Amino acid sequence: MLSNSFDYDSARLINRVLTMYYVEERNQSEIAKLLGLSTAKVNRLLKQAKEDGLIEITIRTPFQHLFAVEDRLRQMYGLPEAVIIPTLAEDPDAVMQTVGRAAATYLLQNLRDGDTVCISGGQGVYSVVQAIEARRPYDVRIVPATGAVQGRHYLDVNYLATHLAEKLGGQAYELHAPYFVDTLEEREAVLSVRQIREVLDMARQAQISLTGIGAIIPETSSYFAMTGLGEADRNIIVDKEVAHGDICGNMFDAVGQPCARQYSQRVVGLSFDELQTIPLRIGVAATEEKVLPIRGALKGKYLKTLITDEATALRVLELDEKS
Repeated sequence: MLSNSFDYDSARLINRVLTMYYVEERNQSEIAKLLGLSTAKVNRLLKQAKEDGLIEITIRTPFQHLFAVEDRLRQMYGLPEAVIIPTLAEDPDAVMQTVGRAAATYLLQNLRDGDTVCISGGQGVYSVVQAIEARRPYDVRIVPATGAVQGRHYLDVNYLATHLAEKLGGQAYELHAPYFVDTLEEREAVLSVRQIREVLDMARQAQISLTGIGAIIPETSSYFAMTGLGEADRNIIVDKEVAHGDICGNMFDAVGQPCARQYSQRVVGLSFDELQTIPLRIGVAATEEKVLPIRGALKGKYLKTLITDEATALRVLELDEKS
């Protein structure tokens, strides 16, 4: 619909200007010369056409459907940024490898000399570390956000910190403390050790956090492997507290509210409040079992950037777009 300011002749002129500018890709000076107008007049006509809704711009870049999914996530959850990659395989390990490569690229794009990066353990962070290919050395510090667990390499945050620092050319700091302790008193005693306190202080001052998003599932959850909790405690966490996910051992429910605090407070590491002060918080997770944890993390606004695959992202959106 044309505004009242347009009669037929005006509409004809502006249509010619728009065609020459957007279709023929002429600049404003050329259009002015060809139509006998001033450049200022051409500029005013283009501006007025935009204000009157006469211009529709359609973007059809490759993978536009993925960018649309990113937009939906940003709008649904108020998420500052999302990176969604194609789901190229059904095997969870293959999916995590591709997500890890995307996260490694994103990390390098946002990394600056002088930065401190704090990291968690887990498959998500492990996939990023494996995929890092830095083209130059970075003057950065890599710091654990939690204590460590011996055994599986992808759960050992000190191993991951060291490996990531080597690949980046930076410096790693290890946190020589357990991931989980039996009592709050034990945690206080551990945190009173100067070397442990200093490393966690560095983590609190980080510019970037790189973390996985854990799924609280008794049979497969890394959380239970890292804490060694028995069946009775697992039942409390899953059935009574109804925990769905965790970030650095801090658990949350289906709508992102912190829960099972009596267990989260026994993790030697950064709390939710401390993590929230870090400017760029990158979460890396994918596959069906991470759908509910990702949704909870987004609802709780624990992340600044989510990196996952299309199938996982669509399942997350489906839960809330249909409700």
